[in-house]
Formats: sequence, C-alpha cells, structure tokens
Amino acid sequence: MKLLAITSCPNGIAHTYMAAENLQKAADQLGIQMKVETQGSIGVENEFTEQDIREADGIIIAADKTVNTSRFGGKRLLVVGVQDGIRKPQELIKRFSEGEVPVHQAAKSSSATGKQERQDKQNPIYRHLMSGVSYMIPFIVVGGLLIAIALTLGGQKTPGGLVIPDGSFWKTIEQIGAASFTFMVPILAGFIAYSIADRPGIAPGVIGGYIAATGSFYHSESGAGFIGGIVAGFLAGYVALGIKKLKVPRALQPIMPIIIIPILSSLVVGLVFVFLIGAPIAHVFEVLTVWLASMQGTSSVLLALILGAMISFDMGGPVNKVAFLFGSAMIGEGNYEIMGPIAVAICIPPISMGLATFIAKHKFRPAEREAGKAAFTMGLFGITEGAIPFAAQDPLRVIPSIMVGSMTGSVIAMLGHVGDRVAHGGPIVGVLGAVDHIIMFFIAIIVGVVVAALLITLLKKTLPLEEQLQPEGMFNDQDTSAAPADHQAVSGNSHVSSSAVHTGASTGQQDAAQSASPAEETRIEQLTDIMDLDLIELNLQGESRDQVIDEMIDILDQQGRLTSATDFKQAILDREHESTTGIGMNIAIPHGKSQAVQRPAVVFGLKQDGVDWHSMDGTDARLIFMIAVPRSSQGNAHLKVLQMLSRKLMDEQYRNQLLQVSSREEAYQLLEQIR
Repeated sequence: MKLLAITSCPNGIAHTYMAAENLQKAADQLGIQMKVETQGSIGVENEFTEQDIREADGIIIAADKTVNTSRFGGKRLLVVGVQDGIRKPQELIKRFSEGEVPVHQAAKSSSATGKQERQDKQNPIYRHLMSGVSYMIPFIVVGGLLIAIALTLGGQKTPGGLVIPDGSFWKTIEQIGAASFTFMVPILAGFIAYSIADRPGIAPGVIGGYIAATGSFYHSESGAGFIGGIVAGFLAGYVALGIKKLKVPRALQPIMPIIIIPILSSLVVGLVFVFLIGAPIAHVFEVLTVWLASMQGTSSVLLALILGAMISFDMGGPVNKVAFLFGSAMIGEGNYEIMGPIAVAICIPPISMGLATFIAKHKFRPAEREAGKAAFTMGLFGITEGAIPFAAQDPLRVIPSIMVGSMTGSVIAMLGHVGDRVAHGGPIVGVLGAVDHIIMFFIAIIVGVVVAALLITLLKKTLPLEEQLQPEGMFNDQDTSAAPADHQAVSGNSHVSSSAVHTGASTGQQDAAQSASPAEETRIEQLTDIMDLDLIELNLQGESRDQVIDEMIDILDQQGRLTSATDFKQAILDREHESTTGIGMNIAIPHGKSQAVQRPAVVFGLKQDGVDWHSMDGTDARLIFMIAVPRSSQGNAHLKVLQMLSRKLMDEQYRNQLLQVSSREEAYQLLEQIR
C-alpha cells in the first residue's frame, strides 16, 4: 500500500515537521510506502507529482489550516488535526488498511473536509472566518495608515470635520486609502466563501460583501459593515457549496464552477440582502437615531454609555455610524459635548488592542502582534477599524472588552464636559486643537484604553504550544518571508565544518573562520554548521532552569560568541516569560535574538537528572539546545534550525542515543545527523 500525507500548522514551523516525521516513521514501521508533503512557513516541500497522486491508495491531511483537496478526487482521504499526526500516526495509517476511510469526491471536497474537521475538534466556522480575516488585514492596514497620514499632514479643521483640500497631494493619498477601505468587507466575505466552497465561492462572496457594505442597495445610509460582510461570506459559501452538491448532467459539469455556481450564488446572496436583510437593518438604524436624540439632556451619563457601546460594537459598521452621525448632527447644532465622548470612544478599541498585544504577547499570534502595532497607530488617528481583525477572530472576548473600555472613556469625557468641534476622533483631534477640556479628553482615553486592555488580557486564553513554538514568536524583529530552504542564509562567520573537527583542524584555522566578516553569509545545511565541540556540555551542573541558562550562556561567552552575556540573558528570559520553551519529551530549546550575539550558534547540553522547565507535558528537560541569533541577521536560516530540530527530536531512539553519549566527539557525530 502507498499513502501520501500533507502536514501543516497555522505557523508552519515546529508541528508541521513533527507530524511529518512521526507519520513517516510510523509508515516505515508498518511497512507502508509513504511520501509526506509539508506546507510550512518556507513554502511547500516534497510536493506531490501527478504520478504520486495517481499511484496513491490514500491521502492523510494532518493540518490545522485549510488545505486544497481538489487534486485528490477519487482517492480515499482522511483529514485530521496536526496533533493527531504527531500523537496517533499509526492509528491514522491503520484506518486505511481497515477500510474506514471514505473515497473523496471532488465535488464534495469542502463537505468532506468540514466533517472531518468537526470530528477532530477543529471548528470549521472559526477556520472559514480566519481565512477571510487574514486576507482582509492588509486592506485595513493600507487604508487606515494612508488616511491617517493624509489627515495629519494635509488635514484642515472645518465645522464639518477634518478636511483635506480638493486637488492637493494629500487628497490623493486620502483617496488611495479610502479605495483600500472599500475593498475591506468584500475581501472578507469573498475569502470566507472561498474557504467554504473553494474557487466557486469567491465571486458570490465578494459581490455579497460589496452589497452588505453599500447601503444604497437596500435604502440604508450606513450599510451592514463588516458584520454584514461575515454574514454575506458564510451565506455565499454555503449556498455555493449546496449548489456544488447537486447532481447535474455530465455536459454541464465543466461550466458549473465558472458559470452556474457563481451566478446562482451571487443572485441568492444579493437578493437576500436587498429584499430580506437590508430593509430591517435600515429600520433599526432609524429607530436608534430617534431614540438617541430623545435621550439628550435627560441622562447624559446613560447617553455616554450608549454612545460608547455603539461606537465600539462594530467599529465603523452600521451601529457605529448611527452614533457617529448623531454626534456629527449635534456639531451642526452647536452642541460639541456629544461628539466629545464619541471622539474618545472612537480610538479606544484599536489603541487598547495594540496595548494588549504588547503586555500579553503569549496570548496573541505573531501576525496578531504585528496587527496590534498597526492598530495602535491607527487608533492615534481615530480609525476604529484597526480593531476589526481582533474582533472578527475572537468576538466573544474582544467586543465586550472594548465596549466596556469605550463606555468608561465616554462617561469620563461626558462628566468632564469634553467637547469636539470636528466630526472625527482620537488623539489627533486633540493635537490639532479641536477639543475643549483637553486634559480630561486624554484622561478619558487613557483610562478607557487601560480598562479595555486589562479585560482583554484577562479574558483571552494563553495560546496552545503549537501556536507558540514558532520563529515569529521566538525571534522578534525578524524577516519572516518565505524562501526555499536551500537558499536560506544568516549573517555570521563561515561555518566550522564537521570535517574540520574530525581531521583535527588547527586552532588557527578555526580562529580564522570565526573572525570572518559579519557581512559574510553562512549556509546552514546541518546543525553542526553553527556549532563545534566547545559548544557541547555533557554534564550541566545547574539545579534550576535559570542556573542552566546561566551555564549555557557562559559557554557562549567563553567562546567569543557574545559581546554582553547580560544582554543576551535578558533576551532569553524575555522569551521564557512569553511562554515556556520546554516542548516536552525531555526537550527544551531556549533561544534569543539579540545585538549581543556576534555570530549564530547552538549550544547543546545534557542534564541527566533533568531540570524543571515548566514543559507542557510535565517532563523535566534533559536535552537542552540553546539557540543564539544576532538581531541583525538577514534571511530565515534560523527557521531551518528549528525545523531540523523538530524533525529529528521526534525520534525516540535518537533521543535515547543522545542521552547515552559519553564524549563530546560522540555527541558531535550524532548532532551531525540533524540536517
């Protein structure tokens, strides 16, 4: 029997390769021929050929993100989570020999995948939503920052708000940013639908998203915003998926995905929004506007609470727009103290999300932490949409938190008689002199931001280990762009080769290699390219994690790899504070990226009786690898180091061999196998 397998995790680093290694090893033990394709952060490796697929008796997909299954029509297909690939590889393979795996039909790929994902505790709704959000984020960042820059450098105060003069250069920049924002909701909806129904879902999803964001289709001034886009995406995806399941004559099958499915799905989604969803939404908005106006003067605190909640509920969506338009109308009537609390509430969601990603890094993925930086900046310029990616991914925790923060800030602003004379919000309006009672304005923002950020930090769950063990979380300020493995390089000295060690290369030769210019690049094909005998310690003496860290840093320092042991230790401990680097199975991989590191290096240490590293599986660390990387390193060579370690250390026999070595030379020979 010949099987194929695909492994992939959200970050494409450690667990992608752990699953690949364990599946391959299990297949070898069972006498099954297997080829494993990895879809990691550096791209697809060991990709299947048409012949591979044609000859395969079945395919295993062990992945925590969507994998295109269209090429596996007519083959037995088993879709599971990446953890099953790591923990139960033999069980997965035996399911094929026992006839428990159904044949995959191309026309039903999304359905089959969805069923398997549910069985493996992978929420398909969450997965589809994440697909849309990931494609939407660049449009928010580009649009928000361009508009913010244009407002700051080219905006002028007018009774109608911050206005950029027509015909100016900054007006062009603003228009480019606005164009990017117009694609935000359609892209969100389109790629949610794509995740559900594959390519036939894109067109109806994008069209449905555009209709959701354009209220004129159903006589609404505000539209349905990003929440409407989510509804449109799921509606388009499942409608397209339902049409794909229909049995049609063979003659129609070629045009189903390019004509019939997109047209019918687009019509259904569009008509549902125009005739069923749009009108009720418009009526709700009219009622809300009248209700808010009736509250003016009777209960200012209650009004501030409501306005703050509405502004942060959908962040630029229809509910937000009702409150914003109400505040703008009050400016026209000379009442600036309604817009004041709104201006405070506008910036609290994005700034608080940015702050939360700074103070609770272990609860956010690397991409979310990068989005947090952009959100923080957007909040300074009064662009609430910067928080949308976070709300879309985790609405039950994020939206209530930012609502409480915005409500808190709004009430403080209302009690402090904060007024805003322009229809805009955020610290930018205070800097430009458009705010009355400026001190209370900034106090309200600060308190609201802190409240929201603390709530988010308390409610968000710590990420599982597979989402923390990744270079993006391990090494900050790095280039994470994908690149072929055999072209990755890192700045540093030319490597000390294994042949040099075994042939007794002179000290002078090694010193010459280590004194190479930092501009030179080292190709890392195996672990020993960045280590030598002096970076191996077989009898670590430390009795605690921190003592072992100190001991291994001393080894690096003695070998001239560091300019400051103190600075590098801080980098190591900062990483440990984010989450443990004890990955289980008696393994720990402490690591740091610091200006104190002169050349990339790995120290290997043995602690026979083990040391508590707070590992996720509760085992003490006995095999310890410390990775040191210069902050100025270019390329993704350290990704390959982590992948090599992840693969080889899954081999229990290999781990036992390392634990039993009696000399540095013996250890070095084993470490040469990590490549």
